[in-house]
Amino acid sequence: MNKQNYTKDTLLTLLLFMVTGFSLLHARPHKVSHKRGKQLPNILFILADDLGYGDVACYNPESKIPTPHLDKLARDGMLFTDAHSPSTVCTPTRYSILTGRMAFRTGMGSVFVGVGGPCLIEKDRLTLGQMLRDKGYTTACFGKWHIGMTFFDKEGNRIKDRSVKGVQQVDYSRAIPDGPIHRGFDRFYGTVSCPTTDWLYAYVDGDRIPVPPTKLLDLSKIPDHPYSSDCRRGMVADNFKHEEVDLVFLDKSKDFIEAHVKTSPGRPFFLYHSMQAVHLPSLAADQFKGKTKAGPHGDFIFEMDYVVGELLKTLDRLGIADNTLVFFASDNGPEVPTVLNMRKAHKHDGARPWRGVKRDQWEGGHRTPFIVRWPGKVKAGTTSDQITSLTDVMATCAAIVDAKLPDNAAEDSYNMLPVLLGVDDKPVRKYMLQQTNKLAMSIRDGKWKYLDHQGSGGNDYNRNRITWSMKPYALKDTDPDAPGQLYNLETDPGETKNLYSKYPEIVKKLKTQLDSFKSSGRSAPLRQ
Repeated sequence: MNKQNYTKDTLLTLLLFMVTGFSLLHARPHKVSHKRGKQLPNILFILADDLGYGDVACYNPESKIPTPHLDKLARDGMLFTDAHSPSTVCTPTRYSILTGRMAFRTGMGSVFVGVGGPCLIEKDRLTLGQMLRDKGYTTACFGKWHIGMTFFDKEGNRIKDRSVKGVQQVDYSRAIPDGPIHRGFDRFYGTVSCPTTDWLYAYVDGDRIPVPPTKLLDLSKIPDHPYSSDCRRGMVADNFKHEEVDLVFLDKSKDFIEAHVKTSPGRPFFLYHSMQAVHLPSLAADQFKGKTKAGPHGDFIFEMDYVVGELLKTLDRLGIADNTLVFFASDNGPEVPTVLNMRKAHKHDGARPWRGVKRDQWEGGHRTPFIVRWPGKVKAGTTSDQITSLTDVMATCAAIVDAKLPDNAAEDSYNMLPVLLGVDDKPVRKYMLQQTNKLAMSIRDGKWKYLDHQGSGGNDYNRNRITWSMKPYALKDTDPDAPGQLYNLETDPGETKNLYSKYPEIVKKLKTQLDSFKSSGRSAPLRQ
């Protein structure tokens, strides 16, 4: 074969190869692959609400509530013992999970109620959903949003009244301009704020509420027990049943997974399943009532665990569990009246073994159960004591899908993938920030935790009628004149001894670092 024929034949072969490859590529348009040639994993993030570290059996051997599905998830994956919600209340934590950025940087510390908005996630900010969608994922959010949405009255004016009056002013024919489908999700079905305790009891489907609320809630139909009083007399839609909310969310998530596998089997999905359970009021569905020996709230936790089990069974049934990365966590610590009543009535402590509850800067307010399962990647039955925040989910997922995060995104997010894969046991985080509903701040550095304030930073154990009842559990500050608090969590995990005055050099170092992170706009290293 002469040189001319050899070149001609080679060119024809290359052309045939390119055409064949192009045809195969378009014959399977949903195939999305990892840079190493492996298919990207589906990602399921399950977020419980107000679930305490001590509410889950695999975290608390003295728990009075069975959580078999979470226990199994821990046996099949990695259990983190030092994981934290970014905030001690709902809204800022959810913002931080989906952006990788601490919410205090927006000025928001408290939570949305009613039809409060606009969306706290800025229009041009990269979200976890958008990052994954850019990598070929189908994205969906089902459940509680609680990061704000904008509603309008009949004249087209934005509603600013966050009480029941605001709900009554809404023109439900107008589209919501800044909901989840505008912040990185292809699909959304859920509620604006807290599903069963707010002024609005209705479901949002995409960018509208198809069945608007038409009447005030009849509180006499709500079960009467110590865990049901946290229920406002808001406007309720005909298709909204308080005791069935989590089962509605579950059905939506299951239907999404099934439809996705059927129609787009080669394309990965990201599902953010955001529960109502176990936020007060504790209103378990009929099938779970009396299933535990820990009262209505115990039954509600049992239902929460059932929801986790059903989602995992769906993955198994559809044959996709082996290629699905599952995260499970809670948005903050357990609620005050929940802990108080469960301790008294059932000898169950949802905050065990930590000091503090929801809203508190102490560990019980933000140390969360955090379990990760990824078959074949995360070694089963492992435990990690690495310090991590739920803000880290974004940078971790970015590493998994090989997404390049710009420096104006995920400013407080660290990549925990080496920990998950077991390839590096060195501490990923040098520091970690926390915030409360009152924008009180703390910073963690290994065993040291500095609180840049007196007291809990959230709950007032002397004034509020609810938290006042927790006063018997309050601890005296051993350095009451100090403007802040310093604890050694290695020797004093219960945060009983304030070392502020004993170690002024450590206080100075941590306060300086905290102030630097606040002013610089980030706590994670620059990536570019």
